[in-house]
Amino acid sequence: MATKLDYHWHLRKVMAHRGMFSTTDLIPPLAERGISLSSSQVYRLVVERPERLSLKILMALLDILDCTMDDLIEPIAAAEAVKKQRKAAVGGGTASGSEGLGGLRPKRARIRGVDRA
Repeated sequence: MATKLDYHWHLRKVMAHRGMFSTTDLIPPLAERGISLSSSQVYRLVVERPERLSLKILMALLDILDCTMDDLIEPIAAAEAVKKQRKAAVGGGTASGSEGLGGLRPKRARIRGVDRA
């Protein structure tokens, strides 16, 4: 089975190594390269891991920071999702007090019709 890949985004760390400690420091150099992003877009680009990234923006970042793609993007093996066993439905399964609420479950309410005289 093929290994699923993931990545780490190191833009913030690379910026810090270049003496750029504010996310807005990227706005003027990006504008010089014909890329206009708002301050909130640049903030998300630096702070969060982008899922979709324009190649034009990526090439501009590599040029601005004078780095390689390996400096910005680190491929890693994806963490396997741990499958949890499904718990039994209410009233089914084991009645041991070690799982879930156990004996703390309230009794089911029974609604009866009102006797009218």
